[in-house]
Amino acid sequence: MTRVTRSEGRYAGTTEGRHAVVVGGGLAGVTAALALADAGVRVTLLEGRPRLGGLAFSFQRGGLTVDNGQHVYLRCCTAYRWFLDRIGGADLAPLQNRLDVPVVDVRRPEGRRLGRLRRDPLPVPLHLSRSLATYPHLTLADRARAVRAALALQRLDPGDPALDTQDFGAWLTAHGQTPRAVEALWDLVGTATLNARAAEASLALAAMVFKTGLLSEPGAADIGWARVPLGELHDRLARKALEAAGVRTEVRTRVTSLSADGNGGWSVRVPGETVEADAVVLAVPQRETHDLLPAGALDAPERLLGIGTAPIVNVHVVYDRTVLTRPFLAALGTPVQWVFDRTEASGLTRGQYLALSQSVAYDDIDTPVAELRERYLPELHRLLPRTRDARVEDFFVTRERTATFAPAPGVGRLRPGARTRAPGLYLAGAWTATGWPATMESAVRSGVGAADAALHALGRPRPRHLFPIEEAA
Repeated sequence: MTRVTRSEGRYAGTTEGRHAVVVGGGLAGVTAALALADAGVRVTLLEGRPRLGGLAFSFQRGGLTVDNGQHVYLRCCTAYRWFLDRIGGADLAPLQNRLDVPVVDVRRPEGRRLGRLRRDPLPVPLHLSRSLATYPHLTLADRARAVRAALALQRLDPGDPALDTQDFGAWLTAHGQTPRAVEALWDLVGTATLNARAAEASLALAAMVFKTGLLSEPGAADIGWARVPLGELHDRLARKALEAAGVRTEVRTRVTSLSADGNGGWSVRVPGETVEADAVVLAVPQRETHDLLPAGALDAPERLLGIGTAPIVNVHVVYDRTVLTRPFLAALGTPVQWVFDRTEASGLTRGQYLALSQSVAYDDIDTPVAELRERYLPELHRLLPRTRDARVEDFFVTRERTATFAPAPGVGRLRPGARTRAPGLYLAGAWTATGWPATMESAVRSGVGAADAALHALGRPRPRHLFPIEEAA
């Protein structure tokens, strides 16, 4: 086996000084690598896949560029917005001018199915008052109870460990929320952001989502999404930014083990070589992290295996004509959850390409494509009347079995912080203790947190432009 020193070899680069290795090229790893490089640290980024971007990526299917899943962010996702600025991609993933979510209930008569969740230019909580007062999918009594529950939610402290032991569904029931209100309001938002129904979600994480997204600032919940394929942002532009920062990026390079070298540094093994570093950031999923951690790095490494995962399925349908006139919509009374128009982003020049984003997809994750076609095309006929006369040009499915960590009650105590007990070894990933659910925002925050911890240990000043965060305990 070839040994590559901290200042020599294929992975070492040419800049003198401290060397850090980042294992994993998802958003967390790319963020950590950029932050370390911006502080003058020589960085090597190792990614086992042939691309960067982690679970937010694109691939080719015929003449289409397809995202593996629909990803959105909110104006309150300030770390991910910083990341987009850092890689030069902010203009390619703009935000709504003002929150506006069309919600269609297929159980209502045609012509009366559409409701909207949108904000007015008023202070919190008045910014949502008119929308809620006219929201047709709740009764008058449900709307009044929802306001009282929102005010009670605003008083909760998401950092209180006691909240993490409770489930959001029980809290909603205790605060007068009917099953209809949970479906049409709380789960409409929570399922997409938490990847869990209210009854299976930690109250702490749910409180964080609703307080930050809906009850912090008037524009906090304005929605942004990529108008280009995700690979353009998280792979091509990310690689360009890494290269400009002096980061050596190696894909198709899977780390097999890592160990302290006895001299205050680390040995990172890849097939055929050993890479030496002064610091290592592990930015891979929790189970892979568990397998790579050296003994003693965490007090209870088995806790990582206790962090469950939750699936997401995306159903992709290409029609021969336009069937949806809005960029997206949310649905009630049907298995369909959210529908997005991906026509322009995919490169389709004729017809329309829709992506159905299905969170908490335990029932669909192993279902054959033919059965999903039989299930979802009739539902789209109910939801979008124009599909009834349209021809389906293509139908396919993408599945992420471990799309997110499961935000179940008690997960908070299982999520580790950036620092480990092993000097020079740091953790990053959306599943670490960022205080956020498994989102792109959480991934970026974790990368910043790991870089901060490493820079402190390496005696390097923090780059002034780096996104400011408070380190999680």
